[in-house]
Amino acid sequence: MPARSFSSQSPVINDRPLRIGLLSYRSNPHCGGQGVYVRHLSHALCKLGHTVDVISGPPYPILDNGARLHPLPSLDLYNPEDLFRTPTARELFDPINMIEWVGVSTMGFSEPLTFGLRAFRLLKAHNGYDILHDNQCLSYGIWALARRLPTVATIHHPITVDRDLAIQAETKLWKKAKHLRWYSFIGMQKRVAPKLKRIITVSACAREDIRREFRIPAERFSVVPNGIDTESFHPLPGVAREPYRLMVTNSSDIALKGLHILLQAVARLLPTHPQLKLVVVGMPKEKSPIFELIRTLGIGAHVRFTGRIPQDEYLYQYARAWAAVVPSLYEGFGLPAGEAMACGVPVVSTTGGALPEVVGDAGLLVPPGDPMALAQAIARVCDDPQYAKAMSQRGYQRVMTHFTWEAAARQTVAAYLQTIHDYRRL
Repeated sequence: MPARSFSSQSPVINDRPLRIGLLSYRSNPHCGGQGVYVRHLSHALCKLGHTVDVISGPPYPILDNGARLHPLPSLDLYNPEDLFRTPTARELFDPINMIEWVGVSTMGFSEPLTFGLRAFRLLKAHNGYDILHDNQCLSYGIWALARRLPTVATIHHPITVDRDLAIQAETKLWKKAKHLRWYSFIGMQKRVAPKLKRIITVSACAREDIRREFRIPAERFSVVPNGIDTESFHPLPGVAREPYRLMVTNSSDIALKGLHILLQAVARLLPTHPQLKLVVVGMPKEKSPIFELIRTLGIGAHVRFTGRIPQDEYLYQYARAWAAVVPSLYEGFGLPAGEAMACGVPVVSTTGGALPEVVGDAGLLVPPGDPMALAQAIARVCDDPQYAKAMSQRGYQRVMTHFTWEAAARQTVAAYLQTIHDYRRL
């Protein structure tokens, strides 16, 4: 077989497109960033002429974009339509299913481990891919595959941040222990990640945090910012913005997302801004402490949760919002900020993690975890329509200039070629 030629400037090997296996242990198309990343990156790679197979566990991504989906079924114990179901004896005869069930039954999160094992079982004898791209699974199975095929992994941000903030937010020891058990898969990821020859991450901030937490040399990283889906997120002509209407999209119960900080900021603003409304796209869990916080603050009449909404309604909510708020304590990238900017909505954001890299000078930035600073920034945008309009224009232009999926795909291909080159040098 003739030797292959490689170039960091060319998207092909020997003048042919790459054959890419993109692995994702779960790819929910409606919530969370992993499904969004897989869908849009695979689409952009296909538009560049490459062949992409997405190998995913449930929930599966929506791929109406040229990529091929290869479902990798699991017990799917977190399926909301059959939550924590009891597997059949026949299912548990498979040792990987047994590992998954025991992990979930003991309050752990075993999906990254078991997805990687299933992927190894599927691909161990398969030589049809030029590159495997792991989307933050970092399982022992991925490590084993990396010994056979060139493999790169995306780490969006170190999950150690989620774990530490979740533990810090709890006051009861048993709940802290519960979080430690849930995040126990991090130990596996910290062992696997340094074994891979190249890591893709989405910001310089994430690179430094991952490098420190996972002890990976800086030269192994490729920083590739996410793209923004400007076909789905864009200004909506003919819809008037409603003064004092705020929008936030991170309704998660996870302390990392900072919704509790935003609620405190709203409570501080209401005495001077009684017209203020907060629309939260999504819905926390039924027994979430968020609901108790809203009652304690006495702001229930000013906060509305939309639940899950379709894309056209999502766009309409952005069009009506006077400002979008991103109160996260940490973000490896910050898709909500970029999507709001793409819709021409003024953004008030924290400086948590990589958010300053996304927002730049196009929005107002405040320290994370500071409800007073957040309230002051919101008041400034609400009280000055001309300032808000200038912010919206800067934000839209910043997205169109710096954050497209085509640019992300081209940079990702460069990382693929470097990985293939390094693999063949071994």
